[in-house]
Amino acid sequence: MAYHPIESYGVIGDMHTVALVGMDGSIDWCCLPHFDSPSVFAAILDDAKGGFFKISSLHDGQRKQMYMPDTNVLITRFLSAEGVGEVIDFMPVHDTRAGDTMHQIVRVAQAIRGRVRFRLECRPAFDFARVPHEVILEGPGAVFDAGATAVSLQSRFPLARDGTGVVAEFTLEPGESATFILRQIEGPARADLLEGRLAGEELLHRTVGYWRRWLAQSRYEGRWREMVHRSALVLKLLTFEPTGAIVAAPTCGLPEEIGGVRNWDYRYTWIRDAAFTLYAFMRLGFTEEAERFMHWLEARADEGTADRPLQVMYGIDGRADLPEETLDHLDGYRGSRPVRVGNAAAKQLQLDVYGELMDSVYLYNKYGSPISYDLWQHLRRMIDWVSRNWDRADDGVWEVRGGQQQFVYSKVQCWVALDRGLRLASKRSFPIDTDRIAQERDRVYETIMTRGYDSQRKTFVQYFGTTALDASNLIMPLLFFVSPTDPRMLGTLDRTMEELVSDSLVYRYEIGKGAGDGLTGLEGTFNMCTFWLVEALTRAGRVDEARFIFEKMLTYANHLGLYAEETGPLGEALGNFPQAFTHLGLISAAFNLDRRLRGRA
Repeated sequence: MAYHPIESYGVIGDMHTVALVGMDGSIDWCCLPHFDSPSVFAAILDDAKGGFFKISSLHDGQRKQMYMPDTNVLITRFLSAEGVGEVIDFMPVHDTRAGDTMHQIVRVAQAIRGRVRFRLECRPAFDFARVPHEVILEGPGAVFDAGATAVSLQSRFPLARDGTGVVAEFTLEPGESATFILRQIEGPARADLLEGRLAGEELLHRTVGYWRRWLAQSRYEGRWREMVHRSALVLKLLTFEPTGAIVAAPTCGLPEEIGGVRNWDYRYTWIRDAAFTLYAFMRLGFTEEAERFMHWLEARADEGTADRPLQVMYGIDGRADLPEETLDHLDGYRGSRPVRVGNAAAKQLQLDVYGELMDSVYLYNKYGSPISYDLWQHLRRMIDWVSRNWDRADDGVWEVRGGQQQFVYSKVQCWVALDRGLRLASKRSFPIDTDRIAQERDRVYETIMTRGYDSQRKTFVQYFGTTALDASNLIMPLLFFVSPTDPRMLGTLDRTMEELVSDSLVYRYEIGKGAGDGLTGLEGTFNMCTFWLVEALTRAGRVDEARFIFEKMLTYANHLGLYAEETGPLGEALGNFPQAFTHLGLISAAFNLDRRLRGRA
């Protein structure tokens, strides 16, 4: 099989893990049982060895893909002169708190018009194709047993062994359907699962009902409602239900440049996503999700030490150790190597995470529930650490691997950490050394204004001592660091529009100038930065420009309204997919732009 464009995939999941489904009906990515578990299917990283599970029409014709409205239930439709068939894919949502731990992918094949011939091919490749497995044909299905991990496949049609996989061809009459269930097996009763009744219709209705009930809680009634709600559904899909943490993306190794080396593992939770996540959920009315993520963040603050209060990212279960390794036996997406699992950036120093954490706590205390004194004890220790360490060089928001610098964005977020700490203490009358913290906050501000601004180019720069631009500085007015109409911010907007923007798409920084990331090759535009640009323009009163860029950016989503991390020069998706950060940015930009348009009207 050939590699498909990253943007050609849809995503389904059960808030423990996800699967990517191509427009040809092939599941080319799935890790079980969790987002950050080893893969069972990974053809997207190696089309020969990675493993896949495909159900597709054998008739030549067109293919379409769509979600059932207001759900994460995916339909792949095959249209031909002989007939119209479709495959409905979903993962039933289960409640682990009630003891339900079954992870399963349900695939319902249907003949809508005419007689439709289908082919099923299931070829798992456990642990990123590193662990062999045994194929056991039993009853109405098969078991794929890799020892520590096993999955079963239920089928009403006989399956034939084909090497390390199984195949079947079957014909459905008009109106006829067939359900196939792939289940992770736990415990000794593996074969018993094959005897279960195929309950595809019941599971389908239950899953559709779950997603629609959840989305009905949304309070968003503005423009672009469909795109905002799709982004909300993506964020919920990327939430790890047992802890409330949100993964940055459910994939690893997808390249930021085809054939390039920027291939990272994003199946973890970044602290910097905290403020954006909480803001998005609370703005839309999903208070339970915001509360659960807040508890996860509180646990991370509790684990911090005096020398290192926080690290950049954590596992979805809160673990701190995320060792990075390369999977040299995999070819990588379209030859993009190395494929990495784990993430060494977890051990970097990125000072901005303290501002993002404090901003999220401040917002939660304001719009959610008042925080506890015990949490404040941890936060006060963190604020004190920032006040003594803000002037250190760090690795920056883009996690560069080319050496530490005095990044302006990091300094701004240190200012946010101290500022929100003071505001929170004042609001709740919490104890804090107000004079000393305020003095340090002001020192940070003055330092940024004197060393982080280029008076000749009239723009804020990437780090002290350079003239290079960085799109992360667009966030300054969003954090109330500077007025959106301050001449320095307006100059930064103008320079960014002239030098980093291409048809509404925004590059993170000037390629070949500034810090870079220490790696060879190029990369695409960074989707989150486009939404930051929209918000900065909106707040500056340049609403028509903001709306044009926002609505142009909506055209770069894939056919299902999903975004990867980056967009390439041909409009193609690059990087891990779908990316939570981008969808968070879309929600925030849509909310604030719509509010400004309503006010103007």
